[in-house]
Amino acid sequence: MSEEINNPDVQDEEALAVEDGMLLDYLSNEPLKETPKEQVRQRLIRAFFHEYGIDVNDMALDVAIKVDGKRKKIDIAIFEHGKPHELENIRRIVMCDKEPKQGRKSTIKMRDHAQAKKDLELMQDIMREEALSQCRFGLWTNGIEFFFLERAETRFDVNFKAVGDWPMADETLGSRDVASHAQMRRADPEMLQIAFRRCHNFIHGNEGMPKDAAFWQFLYLIFAKMYDERPGNKQREFWASPTEQFEVNGRKAIRMRIEPLFKKVKQQYSTIFRGNEEITLSDRALAFMVSELAKYDFSRTDMDAKGAAYQEIVGNNLRGDRGQYFTPRGAIRLMVEMIDPQIGEKVLDPSCGTGGFLVETLSHINKELRRKEKIALKNETTAEFLSVRERLSDYAQVRLFGADFDPFLCRASQMNVVMASNAAANIFHMNSLEFPHGHLDGVKGADAHIKLGTVDVILTNPPFGSDIPITDPQILNQYELARHWERTTTGFRDRGTRKDAVSPEILFIERTIKWLKPGGRMGIVLPDGILGNPGDEYIRWWIMRHCWVLASVDLPVESFIVEANVNILTSLLFLKKKTQTEIDAADLNGEPEYSVFMAVAEKVGFDRRGNTLYKRRPDGEEIIEEVEEVERIRIGGENVERTLRRRKKILDDDLPQIAKAFKVFREKHTEPGA
Repeated sequence: MSEEINNPDVQDEEALAVEDGMLLDYLSNEPLKETPKEQVRQRLIRAFFHEYGIDVNDMALDVAIKVDGKRKKIDIAIFEHGKPHELENIRRIVMCDKEPKQGRKSTIKMRDHAQAKKDLELMQDIMREEALSQCRFGLWTNGIEFFFLERAETRFDVNFKAVGDWPMADETLGSRDVASHAQMRRADPEMLQIAFRRCHNFIHGNEGMPKDAAFWQFLYLIFAKMYDERPGNKQREFWASPTEQFEVNGRKAIRMRIEPLFKKVKQQYSTIFRGNEEITLSDRALAFMVSELAKYDFSRTDMDAKGAAYQEIVGNNLRGDRGQYFTPRGAIRLMVEMIDPQIGEKVLDPSCGTGGFLVETLSHINKELRRKEKIALKNETTAEFLSVRERLSDYAQVRLFGADFDPFLCRASQMNVVMASNAAANIFHMNSLEFPHGHLDGVKGADAHIKLGTVDVILTNPPFGSDIPITDPQILNQYELARHWERTTTGFRDRGTRKDAVSPEILFIERTIKWLKPGGRMGIVLPDGILGNPGDEYIRWWIMRHCWVLASVDLPVESFIVEANVNILTSLLFLKKKTQTEIDAADLNGEPEYSVFMAVAEKVGFDRRGNTLYKRRPDGEEIIEEVEEVERIRIGGENVERTLRRRKKILDDDLPQIAKAFKVFREKHTEPGA
């Protein structure tokens, strides 16, 4: 029997709501008109609170001031902590513009302070006003370009010095010249994506590097950054003072630190690097990127934030031409939650791409470790943090496995894992459909660690499509599903002849099932046709003979259109491998009845154009909810915990609700099989 779950839309007419075209101000919780400029401003306000530790009560919007007799507005004014919101108490100001249209999905050329002189003039004029004589810092941004200035007052004039960043709420810029762990900060998710995009824009748009070359240069620096954050390292080398990137000698000093560091990285990860890789960026580009990345503590930054930022860069550079459709993050998260890998289980993605399933598994294990130890995320002690990180690193090195035919994707996947756990997983360069045969260099290692029939959990999105068929007889001869089948009174029978060509996803079904140990679980992304086409019924019969079907979830076309640029309908199939005894019993007595979870996702949080969708009341207004945000920051040299109650819109996404529904379903219905 099957039990189908459909997610109804929220219909609560009494729910808090906001009119269409409005957003919620992070400072006041009140609606504001949603404009491109306002989106940039609200993103900054959240970052000032979450990253810099600036109290929301010390910020104000649209503060009026007269400049040369004309009334102007400061987009965001930041006041001295606890002081009245009066001009003489302003310590930092921000001027915003809308984000460039091409800045989000493609590359723009990044300007320097001199090239942005005209845009900075109004901010400088405001900071020269007598009433703002105590205002030390200014920032002009369009959401992609960030121009930080520090006021430098002389006897006769007020000048401005370009700096790479602002200090934290309780720091001075001078304290940031010392590269200490305490001064790095946990990244806000959106700001980290922007930092990654800024780096890639700079080396592709300003250096003229092809996108793929720009990506690998970016990758090298990420490796260096993560290596520099390794446990026990007290001599930081991946850092930049606030002004080094703007000075010739400062840029050279950064290179003198980074190049020896990268040599150590290549020695540490000798299985990933060939040894001849070099940082070919100019001093200017290298200094820009190090300044962007050095301010963040990647080890303490949320895994989802790092994964989303990394995936955005990877997705624009490493899309393959062999059916490699990178899996939407929402679908990955759902699959991992439903399969629920455990700390002692061996997890494999035999078509790992950029490592999305592997990293989400690490995130899942991270949460499990914290749940069992009752350690709160973001508010853990240093000892608790190091304990969890060590166990997570051990898990990555011992229990986490991936494989891919594309050597570039193997490296990209490994980087994703290193960024999540500060340790390398076991990523094998091989053709999983050939395994345990094949000539690629990962086969030997894979055969030593993940023999067929030994894996606890498989999570994968294999390449699929009839336009990339498998025709190699040496591969096809390994597979039952590569043969011709005919219907019988009890099911299907192998006719004894082999097909000349088979779509790869069909072979991946058989390969992944044979990779599992009896009782092992699997989640796989498949095109809808396999689960519905009459001509593919023998495949479904073969699956059900060898596995218990745990669940099936249909995804809407928007999932892959937006995140992978592919117009295809897909389903997520969840299986549990039968023991030989269970197969024999079913062959003799027929398949026993058991409950199967089925769900149809109609919404995934965005439309076909990538526009974010929020839940609405019947009258069309967007529903909002109250949430509690707890942050632990350093103020005055001490850890301070702050709690904010904020209102936000509710994403119209069925996938999290399906995950919850499956958990309820499993509590009601015992999982089939041994």
